[in-house]
Amino acid sequence: MKPVFDDLYSDRASGMRASEIRELLKLTQRPDIISFAGGLPNPLAFPLGIIKELTQKVLDRYGEKALQYGTTEGLTSLREAFAENYNAHDIPCTPDEITIVGGSQQGLDLLSKIFLNPGDEVVVGDPTYLGGLAAFRAFQARFVAVPLDNDGMRVDLLEERLEKMRREGRKPKMVYVIPTFQNPTGTTLPTDRRKRLIDLVHEYDTVLVEDNPYGRLRYEGEPLKPIKYYDDPDDPRVIYLGTLSKTLVPGFRIATVVAPPEITRKLVIAKQSTDLCSTTFTQYIAAEYISGGYLDAHMRKIKTLYGGKRNIMLKAMDEFMPDGVEWTRPEGGMFLWTTLPEGCNTVEMFPKAVENKVAYVVGKAFYAYEGGERSMRINFSYPTDEQIMVGIERLAKVIEEEIKDKKAG
Repeated sequence: MKPVFDDLYSDRASGMRASEIRELLKLTQRPDIISFAGGLPNPLAFPLGIIKELTQKVLDRYGEKALQYGTTEGLTSLREAFAENYNAHDIPCTPDEITIVGGSQQGLDLLSKIFLNPGDEVVVGDPTYLGGLAAFRAFQARFVAVPLDNDGMRVDLLEERLEKMRREGRKPKMVYVIPTFQNPTGTTLPTDRRKRLIDLVHEYDTVLVEDNPYGRLRYEGEPLKPIKYYDDPDDPRVIYLGTLSKTLVPGFRIATVVAPPEITRKLVIAKQSTDLCSTTFTQYIAAEYISGGYLDAHMRKIKTLYGGKRNIMLKAMDEFMPDGVEWTRPEGGMFLWTTLPEGCNTVEMFPKAVENKVAYVVGKAFYAYEGGERSMRINFSYPTDEQIMVGIERLAKVIEEEIKDKKAG
């Protein structure tokens, strides 16, 4: 029987499809499966004691206000706290340039809402964050996919594509990058590429969306300044996305969009029709947390925890992975990007991995159109240390069998 609602859906809704990856990941919820698939912070990193104290403080001091509706742009004290913290970490901004959003994913959705018409083009890395691709696809964007190397997006190839587009009378609405410990590859753009990106968005008259959820999760090497630091204050082109999901708790659903005033006004109007305001109560707690100096101190604990887990995973990869398998060795973030030999297919291999009680995210999910069939993303922040060793050993055996089968075939 034909569904009765088909002729009622919008063109946008008719084009929506369930994420193949989300469907696969439903299989990983069994408690006996060691999953490297999520991008989850580790609960051991949640500062439960401090949050409990601050929750009581907020109820005692701001109770009625904290439980009421708030302003669309976000709690003033929280935007002030973010501005102070950001400026101390080379992200120049004022509170009025900050919009509080319900996670960076909402920020991507709102930016798509105010910038994209059906058919508009967005420049993305190939591969890139699958949530970013989903947000842009929901607004019927087309992609200009720029390959990555070990130093992130190939900015030289980006320049070639932008010049070709200009000759053809086309212009991208935005360039989307995750410059530091990129999701999914873990790569980091060096300073010269960051500065060149600024030059290019000015030269080709577009904006750059800098998504930076992992930038402060550095376990070795010297920190790099965000792209936003190099933006021209007289002609700003960088829209900066920050979040507390990876540095405090994801359950608060608090992130920021730092943008020039004109864009900020559009964001606030777009957000009004989406949710009126982000959750007031958690904003009050977050404001107390950041302004109280807890965030910077907490980062030291997180980096020790996650850095240790990264080292354990790298050790396990070195010990168990068969010849021909390659993986990144990121200086921070949450992920390794692993590539199998020619002929292997991580989508086809996924059910075998689940049979062997281990899971990952298939690489093709992170590509705008095609690619990544031999690759996978694996997460080290969430599993226990023991699960990392056991899970990588299981995964290596599955991969070894896959390589043998392909050679035999």
